[in-house]
Amino acid sequence: MILTRLAEELNNLSKHASDGVLVLHKHTVVWNLHLSDGKLTYVTSEVHPVRRWNRALKQHCPNWNWGVEPLQLSGDQPWECHLLVQGISQRQLSAIQAKLVIRTIVQECFFELSSHTDFESNWKPSKTDILHVPSLVALSSREILSVLAQATNARQKWQAAGLGHLSPTLAPVLKPTVDFQELPVLEKKYFKNKFALWDIALEQEKSVTELTLSLIPWFEKGVLEFQNIPDLPLPNVKQTVVTTYPLSESKPVTSVQKQPLIACIDDSPVLAYTLRKILMPSGYQMLSIPEPMRGFSQLIEHKPDLILLDLLLPNADGYSICKFLRDTPVFRNTPIIILTERNTQIDRARAMSVGATEFLGKPPQSQELLQMVHKYLKQQSYPN
Repeated sequence: MILTRLAEELNNLSKHASDGVLVLHKHTVVWNLHLSDGKLTYVTSEVHPVRRWNRALKQHCPNWNWGVEPLQLSGDQPWECHLLVQGISQRQLSAIQAKLVIRTIVQECFFELSSHTDFESNWKPSKTDILHVPSLVALSSREILSVLAQATNARQKWQAAGLGHLSPTLAPVLKPTVDFQELPVLEKKYFKNKFALWDIALEQEKSVTELTLSLIPWFEKGVLEFQNIPDLPLPNVKQTVVTTYPLSESKPVTSVQKQPLIACIDDSPVLAYTLRKILMPSGYQMLSIPEPMRGFSQLIEHKPDLILLDLLLPNADGYSICKFLRDTPVFRNTPIIILTERNTQIDRARAMSVGATEFLGKPPQSQELLQMVHKYLKQQSYPN
């Protein structure tokens, strides 16, 4: 089982008192397991990190008003760990509460990780504990095994209930033609595309399996459907973000702004993972769109600051997609960088004729990509 393999890797890192990040990835889904002295300090996942954080706080420290003060962030340090350390130092929460928050979040991440049959792993050692999370808050090897066992048990119940084709990150949504009176199971507010199954289960004080099972009959009757929903925004968006661009002439840039979002329209999970490794450590967020026409609603919703576009796409032509984006008012001035192996003068000329901003060969070189991205994003301004 996938969690058994994970337990072995974590046990080995624990024995060697390792410091660093264990990166697990499956296609475009990535988990980062942060370790200090062999102990697990935190796990991050790109799917609903703010929702997951809110759920853990509601359970263990509901009175902590954590979104008031701006944060000083740098490098790959999770914002959640900064908040936990800040909360402990200001005596707004105890070490026990912080440990319970970490356990809850880690268990949920392990549950979601266990839905995959396999994963690739990459260990990134660090010379020092850059997170400064107190040792008594981090999870020991014994505690890690306990959390893994709980996640395994929860996944087995989920699978035994026949829910393996679903994810608790989905939201139950009423179909447009359905009257709410036909669905007396829960309050109406839960079916407005704002609550994930995890969220509703917590509010209803039920296991996510029990909650989801109660909705399945209505799903089978065609009354509701399960949809992906976006994460919640961070309450304090005016974070002080320290971003380092690895350019020969540049220095760390301190600014009060959101992290620029870069969308990658490409069907290759390998390329998506490569781009994440290049872009995210340099302070950028990334949105992966494997199928452009299906993902167009995501582009409209998130309004990326820059778009990386492949020319060879399944069921679509990159040139046509580029022209389509340029003809869409919201993307009229958005930088679009063509990313492809077809790096010829003819391809460049054609790409420019349909509105491409720049052209970059595949696979992209880190320095060249970051210089190009920085060049066009620094010309834009972002709301505070």
